[in-house]
Order: sequence, then structure tokens, then C-alpha cells
Amino acid sequence: MKNFTFTEKDIEAISKVLGVKPVKRADHYRFVLENLKDKRRLSLEIYPDIPIGESRGNLISIYTLNTHIQLHYCTGYVPSESLGEVIFVSEYNGRLNGIIIEKEAGCSVYSNVDASILSGDFTQLAPEVMMSGISLSVAEHLLPSHDEK
Repeated sequence: MKNFTFTEKDIEAISKVLGVKPVKRADHYRFVLENLKDKRRLSLEIYPDIPIGESRGNLISIYTLNTHIQLHYCTGYVPSESLGEVIFVSEYNGRLNGIIIEKEAGCSVYSNVDASILSGDFTQLAPEVMMSGISLSVAEHLLPSHDEK
């Protein structure tokens, strides 16, 4: 994937989709999503261009009552107002990792997904595999192989 760093414009786009304003901290942005009806609460933190090991990159952290999830070296995102969600992705050697944050404080994680399943005939995939392909397919345009087409 291309080099990517979150900008103020990106944070505004994410805020618009999720329907909450972030709190800006020294080195990150924090969004708190609540769904009182379903008794869900989720905190999303975006760390733009921070040291990660010996390199720099974007870090996405999600906190829920029972879970802590991180996506290192986030290389892109897809905001979708129509779906009410933001998909954060990281790609390495044809494998895609994705976190989907829903406006209603839901979260899905897909890890080490073969990028080749994002396009093609989803009906040929096993049902267990189909969901990751469909869910992450909206991020296909961010993949390096897409640039070569």
C-alpha cells in the first residue's frame, strides 16, 4: 500500500461517519461511541505516524469492556456514511488485516486475509471465508495490486 498518514481532513471524515467528535490528545485522537439500546461502548484511538518498533506508522487501538484490539501500520481507511462504518486496513505481502468500526459501537476484525478473495465470485468461497471477502472488498482500491491494473 501507499505511504499514508492520517490528516485532520481524515479525522473529520471519520468523525462525520461515526457521528462523534474526537478528543485530540498529544499524539492521538480518541472517539467514544455509545449504543445505549444495545448496551455497547467502544473507544477508538488513532495514532498518526508514531514510532512502532524501529519504524513509524499509524496505530489504531480499540477498547471495549472486554477487548483491546490494535492494528499496527494502518495503511488506509474507507469511510462509508451509507453503511455507518469506517474500515481501517493494513496490507503486507498480499495479506490484509481489517478492523470495521460501526457507528452503533460495533467492531469486527479480520486478520491475515488473502487479498485475492476481495474480488471475484464470492459464491465460490466457503461461507466462513465469504464474510471477510465481502466486508473488506470495499478497501480493494487501496491495495498495491489495484495500482498495477
